[in-house]
Amino acid sequence: MSQSSARVLVVEDDPSLQLMLRYNLEKLGYRAETVGDGEAALSALEDRRPDAVVLDWMLPGLSGLDVCRRIRANARLRDLPVLMLTARSDEQDGIRGLDGGADDYIVKPCSIETLDARLRAVLRRTQPGYDTLSFADLRLDPETHRVERAGRLLTLGPTEFKLLEFFMRHPRRVFSREDILQRLWGPNMHVELRTIDVHIRRLRRALNLADEPDYIRTVRVAGYALDDAP
Repeated sequence: MSQSSARVLVVEDDPSLQLMLRYNLEKLGYRAETVGDGEAALSALEDRRPDAVVLDWMLPGLSGLDVCRRIRANARLRDLPVLMLTARSDEQDGIRGLDGGADDYIVKPCSIETLDARLRAVLRRTQPGYDTLSFADLRLDPETHRVERAGRLLTLGPTEFKLLEFFMRHPRRVFSREDILQRLWGPNMHVELRTIDVHIRRLRRALNLADEPDYIRTVRVAGYALDDAP
């Protein structure tokens, strides 16, 4: 299973946070569904099992901890990954959440990058091969750092690997050099824009044999994209 096919149920009673979580998860490629309380969560789980649950602790009526315990008591759902998201920061609360059956525990507020990383971690543990990325005849495993094209094992440097992984998580989207620098190196690193062009050239050499199409598309003025359109 790839990240783009993972379905996540978000249980959060704050409408604005619910909307923000759904928007950001879908932007990352997840299929997100949201509900606002524990009873609605249990009903949604009975209707259709997701791949993971992001569960707020402080819910009206049935608490997130109670929902988690009911999930673990249900034979059909007991192995479902549950990530508890809450404003409760006391260490003992974290222990209670994990003892109640949560696979992980994140204190709000947290960045969407942190949530994404934790989700991918729990999905990898419960679904072997989950995070393997595919695009056309490319296949990339972030955990083993193995990259193949049409079954051929490729050798990439660490930066080229990060660049390809980034593109494969956001296929067909055009990113400027500034965007790529921000995403790969962060806002506090001083790297020249032309550095991106150097790594793009190296990535192309690693990916392409003479008779193979080049999936790294250069968009004049705008930047680069991973695209298999002719």
